[in-house]
Amino acid sequence: MSVLVPVLNEERHIREAVAAMRRQRFDGAIEFLYADGRSSDRTKEILEELAREDPRIRVFDNPLRHTAAGLNICLRHARGEFVARMDAHSLYPDDYLARGVARLREGGTQWVSGPQVPDPQGRVSAAAARALGTWLGQGGSRKWASGSGDGEGGEFELDTGVFTGVWKRQVVLDSGGWDEGWPRNQDAEMAARFLAAGERLVCVPAMGARYIPRNTLKGLYRQYHGYGYFRVRTALRHPHSLRRSSLLPPAVVCAAAAAVAAPRPLRGVARAGVGAYVAALVAAGASCLSDAPPEEAALVPAALAAMHLGNGVGVLQGMRAFGVPWAALANVAGLSGLAERLPVASQDVNAPSLAA
Repeated sequence: MSVLVPVLNEERHIREAVAAMRRQRFDGAIEFLYADGRSSDRTKEILEELAREDPRIRVFDNPLRHTAAGLNICLRHARGEFVARMDAHSLYPDDYLARGVARLREGGTQWVSGPQVPDPQGRVSAAAARALGTWLGQGGSRKWASGSGDGEGGEFELDTGVFTGVWKRQVVLDSGGWDEGWPRNQDAEMAARFLAAGERLVCVPAMGARYIPRNTLKGLYRQYHGYGYFRVRTALRHPHSLRRSSLLPPAVVCAAAAAVAAPRPLRGVARAGVGAYVAALVAAGASCLSDAPPEEAALVPAALAAMHLGNGVGVLQGMRAFGVPWAALANVAGLSGLAERLPVASQDVNAPSLAA
């Protein structure tokens, strides 16, 4: 098993993250490959120190600095029959690798992952975790389903809303690796390629990994802006990857703009829509009062708004940068015949770090 980990400026948490990865219980050899994006802190120095203590750890330079390139660098040097992507700021159950490999060996899938389980630190982070538990926060993705941690609960299938995973190394190589045109959402783009090839993406509840949501509204906005921006590029290449729910955040942004600047008749309609949206935010916050402190529940609407507005602005700016994904929009509208006649972006995977 080769564990692939892109890192950048993780000095505060890298020792804890590496220690957690080294606790994996796996019946076979494991190597841990870290691609450092030229961190400005002591991340690489700490990793090299740990590598001197544990020969299973290898550290590589990632000159392009972004995640997809780091993953490809690690994949290029991987020697395992299986590979797993792990994030340096997530904590995985000790049997994550073992469960992933066992499920791959059962057959019927080439991609096994677990749910993304929020583990908040701070008031905004806690509100974001609550927000992700509401229907307004999940955006139609099933990856937020709670991990059982004890093997109970059946597996389920995912669309492009995936969180890391375990694969056979040759399968990832055959797919072309991670496309380096996607500094964000690179797993979603690769998942769309798997789905287009007829593969099933399986999520095993007991493989749920804990991660820390952003602890500032600005951080949430920026995170979801990146998701929205590159979601457009994914939709241009893979029209089937766009969900109806993905259009709600840009619709909210457009409605907010129209409520201020549109001609009078349209302005009234837009204001009614914004009012309904605000009411939904308040209702989502109120729904958390039964098991959350009042001050935490009060922040849930703000966390949701930061996610939605960031994502919506990102989608609109992505359309300006990459173009409008007309085929994807036609698919969402149920016009599959039209969608098949509309052009899509090139399917060629750009992975220079894998071929270097």
